[in-house]
Parts: sequence; C-alpha cells; structure tokens
Amino acid sequence: MRQLTIAIVLLMVIALQSALRAVWPPLAYIDLALILVVYFALRREPLNALIVAAIAGLAIDALGHGLIGAGSFSKTVAAYAVYFVAQRVMLDTTLLRIPVLAGATLIDNVVYVGMNRLFGQVSSLPFVQGLSYRLIATTIAGTFLLYVYDSYFSERARQQRQFTLRRRVARRPAGLRRNKRTKPVKWS
Repeated sequence: MRQLTIAIVLLMVIALQSALRAVWPPLAYIDLALILVVYFALRREPLNALIVAAIAGLAIDALGHGLIGAGSFSKTVAAYAVYFVAQRVMLDTTLLRIPVLAGATLIDNVVYVGMNRLFGQVSSLPFVQGLSYRLIATTIAGTFLLYVYDSYFSERARQQRQFTLRRRVARRPAGLRRNKRTKPVKWS
C-alpha cells in the first residue's frame, strides 16, 4: 500500500510539474520532483529516494527537451548526497532543511548541466542565471512542500492523528475535575 501511495504522489508531481510549465513559465523553475526526492532522503529511506529520483528524472527528461538520463542521474546523486548528510546529522526541523534543499538543488543542477555540456547539449539560459532561478524557486517552494509532506505523511503525524481522539476522550470538563487538596465528603 505504501508503494502505491508513493507511485501516485510521484505521478501527481510529474504531471503537476509538466503542467506548471505550460501555465506560467516562471513556475518551470520549481523542481517538484527534486523536492519529493529530498523528502524521502531526509526520512532516511534510501531505496525509496533513489527509485523515486531515477523514475522522476527519466520521466521529466522524456517530457522535456534535455538529454535522456541526465535528470535521472543528477537527481540520484542529489538523493544520495542528502541521504548521506541526513544519516550523520539530525535534520528534523524546517530551518535545517532549507540549506539541505538548497544544496540538493545546487548538486542537481550542476550535475545536470555538466552532463548536458559533456554530451554537447547547450542551454539557452546562462548557467548562473538558470541556477539562481532554480535555487530560489525550489528552495522557497520546497520549504513549504516539505512542511506539508511532513505534516501529512510522516509517522509522527499519523500517530498524532491517531491519539488525538484518545486525548479528547480522556479530558474532562473543568467542572468535573476533582480537587486533590480537599477530602471527599462521606455521607453517613
């Protein structure tokens, strides 16, 4: 069931990313697939992160006009780098995830552009300008999306939803609470 959920979310991310390019061109700089890859890498699920990275990269390469396989390789390298850092440093807060997401975007773009240039593919946008646009857009959108993913899909969020009902039942209204300092009245 979990793999089916991951596949559905991955298909939605790929479809949304291709649709955003058509709707408004500046939204094309947001790399939604990389954000999903970083999420799985931060959760310390290396196999899911690498598989999602490979599939997302190939799908985006097939839908785009770049070198087939370059996006897959660059996202896989970024997933491995994030997982490597997440294994050694606890990155559970939103503020610590921002530089990790920015670093993953940087690694992804440098490897992608490097592979395209290695095989003779030339970009219409200068490297630094395209890198800065992607870095800013993906980091801002990724910060919000990682927070949303974490609040809905994490194990901690599932446990909180599960125990919310129990906490509501366990609470008593203020009038029914017994004061521990007073002794109960015995009726004889």
